[in-house]
Amino acid sequence: MNAIPMRDISNAEIEKYEEDGIVLLKDMFDASWLARLTELAEEDMADPGPLHMELEAEGKPGRFFFDTFMWTRKAGFKDFVFNSPAARIAATVMQSGKANIFFDQLLIKEPGTEEPTPWHNDMPYWPVDGRQVCTVWLALDVVDKASGAVEYVKGSHKWDERYHPPAFAGDDRYKTDFAKVPDIEAMRGELTFAQFEMQPGDCTVHHGLLVHGAPGNARSDRRRRAVVTRWAGDDATYYPRPGIQKMAWEPGIEPGAPLDCDLWPVAWREAGNAAPAR
Repeated sequence: MNAIPMRDISNAEIEKYEEDGIVLLKDMFDASWLARLTELAEEDMADPGPLHMELEAEGKPGRFFFDTFMWTRKAGFKDFVFNSPAARIAATVMQSGKANIFFDQLLIKEPGTEEPTPWHNDMPYWPVDGRQVCTVWLALDVVDKASGAVEYVKGSHKWDERYHPPAFAGDDRYKTDFAKVPDIEAMRGELTFAQFEMQPGDCTVHHGLLVHGAPGNARSDRRRRAVVTRWAGDDATYYPRPGIQKMAWEPGIEPGAPLDCDLWPVAWREAGNAAPAR
């Protein structure tokens, strides 16, 4: 299982992330990681954690499965967080000297799942502030538009807006004073989008303020399984607010403090001092 990316991340790819808020990185994770993560995903779907959700609407076909903080409960996911290339990839793209794991996540859409992922940006859900916050979205299956490839509004991280977080479950569980996400569908003529076909082992990295969403999985022959890791860099700080996404436990740090704690530990640090496995 590779501990560093299977190839170097280029300056052009880092610049693409800076400009668009999203970059596709081909061939980052080896076959051993993919096989292990596929096993772990199946295990978690059969025995999910307390924060998991089933997101397809009642009576609708398919299954949209969501779980978080698997690394805090299962040794295989913990191994991935601390010993895979994911943390190094995040730090490199963010140009950060470290990468704190914010949380890991499974997002799985079974064939025939109609439920879309609503347009949103990530950071309004989370108690974190800073510019160095990103997501590494690792494909376990071939991904295309029909199977639910994520669509990104290029450059929307530069709008510097936090939008009210829509609940994937379709209810109104989150409480913020932020404005609603604009009507992205009505703005298609004035915006530029990115959507990628991916092979297993490819990943995307997107900024925490980038607006994105995804269709359902219209295919009958292919799942859309992603292992998603959320990362924070040097400038990230704790920004607690009521009414947002629940974390695995309280971090025990002061508002405005760096994230280094048991909930959000450093998984990779520059100069070869990766945090020890926990």
